[in-house]
Amino acid sequence: MNKKTYIIPLVLTLGFTGLYYVHIVDAKDKKAKEQIVAEKTASEALAKKEAAERQATVDAEKRTAERIAEEKRKEDEKRAKWQAAGDAISADTATYIAQAAKNEAEFKALTARLAAVRASKETITQANLDFEIEIEKARIAKRSTELEIQRLVEMIARKGGTTTITADAGKL
Repeated sequence: MNKKTYIIPLVLTLGFTGLYYVHIVDAKDKKAKEQIVAEKTASEALAKKEAAERQATVDAEKRTAERIAEEKRKEDEKRAKWQAAGDAISADTATYIAQAAKNEAEFKALTARLAAVRASKETITQANLDFEIEIEKARIAKRSTELEIQRLVEMIARKGGTTTITADAGKL
């Protein structure tokens, strides 16, 4: 066999192995560099993430504190308005109670006055009725007296033989 048959594949194999080895070393170096860059990027990203988380936590705490302060302020305003409304209602209630007491006293006075006026009216009405009864009795007595006088005149005229009508007719 020919030596070339062994040498050429051996040289090519050694060349390929060398190239392969160089490539592996370069790949390992490149991979190590990439890993270092990736770790550096990851650590930077982690640092950024932690900084962002810290900032977010600070912002969240700040917003929470602001929200709590705002809620407290609104609650205080609400309580102040509630208290003011309650005070206004209390003042109005006191005013209306005083007005109601005044109106009740006035009502009692007017009721007493009305009772007195009604009693006075009743007395006056009764006196008026009594007076009208007396007037009617006087009219009846007058009419009775007139009728009695007329009857007496008739009787006297009959006894005398003439009536007032005939006596008046003779004067004509």
